Amino acid sequence: MTPAAPAYGLWSLVVINSAVFIFFALSFTHPRTRRDWRAFGGFSAFLVALFTEMYGFPLTIYLLSGWLARRFPGADLLSHDFGHLPEALLGWKGDPHLSPLHILSNLFIAGGFILLASSWRAASQSAGYRRSLRPGAASAIPGLHRDHARLSAPMANPAHAGDVPDPRPYVCAARAAGRAGSPP
Repeated sequence: MTPAAPAYGLWSLVVINSAVFIFFALSFTHPRTRRDWRAFGGFSAFLVALFTEMYGFPLTIYLLSGWLARRFPGADLLSHDFGHLPEALLGWKGDPHLSPLHILSNLFIAGGFILLASSWRAASQSAGYRRSLRPGAASAIPGLHRDHARLSAPMANPAHAGDVPDPRPYVCAARAAGRAGSPP
């Protein structure tokens, strides 16, 4: 990347990428109900915010732009290197991608993927055999329960579609209990 090329303010790229990803998701989701459209709208808003942060203008730099302009008077706030804010604030020189903070964050991200992959395997295996999650990586994720694994098993393996209980009896019982306790 050349120093003269801006890294932010590329609004056409925001619009193009958002449109491509939204239409791609729309091509296989086919929302029908109002609830489906609301969920799809939330996903679309996430994509627009993601690409605005990546190519438009980062919110952190926008919120701190007055202070950053006073603290770093000659700094180009739209440069890619200034987008790595901790390195810029600490005054580190050189490639920000090779800084200790950047390398540490990459290691944390890789560790998160490994933890998620091992926990997903344990959760889907426990759902298929109707047993509790075994101790290990899956126990490190708070809130991961056997019932969550049972609901995710059909997504991981369609052969386990019968493992998910039918919710209709529970819904009918809840509606009947609500009617019984309501005044006439």
